[in-house]
Amino acid sequence: MDAELRRGTLIPLSLSFFADEGGERTEKATPKKREKAREEGQVALSREATTAAMFIVVFAALRVMGAYMYVELARVFDYHFGIIANAEDSLNITALGGYFGYLLSRIALICAPLFAAAVAVGVVTNVIQVGWRPTTKPITPKFSKLNPVSGFKRMFSFRSLIELIKSLAKFGIIAIVIYVTLNKEKGMIFAVLDMGLAEAAAYVGGLACDLGVAVGAWYLIVAAADITYTRLKHAKDLRMTKQEVKEEWKQAEGNPQIKGQIKSKMREMSMRRMMFSVPHADVVITNPTRLAVALKYDRDSDKAPTVTAKGADLMAKRIREKAAECGVTIYEDKPLARTLYETVETGREIPPKLYKAVAEILAYVYKLRQEDKE
Repeated sequence: MDAELRRGTLIPLSLSFFADEGGERTEKATPKKREKAREEGQVALSREATTAAMFIVVFAALRVMGAYMYVELARVFDYHFGIIANAEDSLNITALGGYFGYLLSRIALICAPLFAAAVAVGVVTNVIQVGWRPTTKPITPKFSKLNPVSGFKRMFSFRSLIELIKSLAKFGIIAIVIYVTLNKEKGMIFAVLDMGLAEAAAYVGGLACDLGVAVGAWYLIVAAADITYTRLKHAKDLRMTKQEVKEEWKQAEGNPQIKGQIKSKMREMSMRRMMFSVPHADVVITNPTRLAVALKYDRDSDKAPTVTAKGADLMAKRIREKAAECGVTIYEDKPLARTLYETVETGREIPPKLYKAVAEILAYVYKLRQEDKE
């Protein structure tokens, strides 16, 4: 009984139910897809490259400007201790306001070159990697990122594993560079205790700058690997399914079915216009059965006879039937009909080389009309 119950409750499932309806993303991103991703702020930007460049440039700038910054900081301390020495005369709201204003302005002036160097490095490295196109979309709040399920998936994703590897690599590089550098300088480090304040400060500051530049230089290895990984991942994330490529192509080029319908409608309208113009033609020149070309000439307004309708096979038959129905003269001239059909578009005047041949036919047509009137 239990076996029968279990058999009765089984629901057959097809593995195709779990298949990706859009297909596998095996196609490279189209230029339109890449441009759209760029507008959304999705670019192959490596933060590690910016970090490495900042380490090198900022600490190199600090090394060059160390003497200037030391002198300026010394002046700030001198001013500060001067204020303390005359505290009884200086402790009032006005004096304190001036003191803090001076302190902030001097610190800003001292640090400004370093901040400028850091900003310049950040901008330049980003532009080198992805070009210049600022956008605020990456920093726009997205409530989807607050989804705890998505956050849990990100915590245990392949990207998180890569970030962990990068963090360990960075930590290892920093630790090795610091150990190697300090091990070489251990003799001088112990000698700092016997140095004067200015000499010790200059040595320690220079050593710190050298460490920063060395860390940045070795950090370039991590940056190079991250640039490669970031670009590969970006290209993979932008991959498209064959259906997506087809849909994009349809949007860009137009749906072939719709384009076909439009062309069909245009042909139908053109045929209607031609059939409407046949009764007003002066003559229809035929091949005699395969081709038909209708000509009209107004002596007062036209420079030369104009082709008002033309067609082959079934269309030629319809033109002949319409001409016969409306009493338009039908004239057989195989070479002229073929030349007019192949060289003159509907609504255009005939070329000068055909003037004589057409004039003879029109003269014949006008003579017939005159005879009919008599």
